[in-house]
Amino acid sequence: MLNQQKLIGYHAGTTFLHRLSGASKLIFFLVVSVAAMVSYDTRFLLFIALASLALFRLSHIRLRDISFVLAFAGAFAALNILMVYLFAPQYAVEIYGAKDVLWTGFGAYNLTSQELFYLLNLLLKYFSTIPLALIFLMTTQPSQFASSLNQIGISYKIAYAVSLTLRYIPDLQEEFYLIKMSQEARGLELSKKAKLAQRVKGNLQIITPLIFSSLERINTIATAMELRRFGKNKKRTWYTYQAFGKLDFLVMALAAALFLLSLSLFAVNQGRFYNPWA
Repeated sequence: MLNQQKLIGYHAGTTFLHRLSGASKLIFFLVVSVAAMVSYDTRFLLFIALASLALFRLSHIRLRDISFVLAFAGAFAALNILMVYLFAPQYAVEIYGAKDVLWTGFGAYNLTSQELFYLLNLLLKYFSTIPLALIFLMTTQPSQFASSLNQIGISYKIAYAVSLTLRYIPDLQEEFYLIKMSQEARGLELSKKAKLAQRVKGNLQIITPLIFSSLERINTIATAMELRRFGKNKKRTWYTYQAFGKLDFLVMALAAALFLLSLSLFAVNQGRFYNPWA
């Protein structure tokens, strides 16, 4: 049987993050993420990043459970930072109005302390948002996630579609790993010992039929829901609906305070960017 540690999705727990309403966690994640994305105040981003990492630790999510997601996010972040530098190596010099060359390259490709500072801000944005996204994904039941979307005004049809998507992520992973282990038991090497081309080809042979079988499942579920007249009424009740408690209101108030703080820093910094060279 597949080791459950390999699955990405909801993991039951007893932390206060698990006890929070899905709606309050969603609001906190969205509001704080927007605040972190629009701000380039390093002090604010560093605070959000450290707080996100602290919450991630309190959630008791094991790193091995999300190793693939972290590897993918890390590769994407590194690629993004590299592309930013390659396409605009002097952008930070224009922003901060100063130029301290640390390494002289060729043409415009000089490494300045201003560019490193700007790229640090980009990196802090990832540390501010990715842990919050993982906390929300792995501490919120899919059904409660659907009800939380509906609570904040999103149509229950869309909410239910998102819920089904999240519910099937662990199922697809489990089926993929089961097929992969059965193929390895038959002599097909798909582990790290095999060559990269062989691993890619073998995984594609698994993924392709898995996609088609998933489409058949989607069609079956859609037909069953249509026969039960899903979507006939404008509103619906939720089995896993959770009303807001005191802690939920506190979390949402904290999110609002952080968002207002990010806006106030616009006036303090006279723009989005904190400039230590001013």
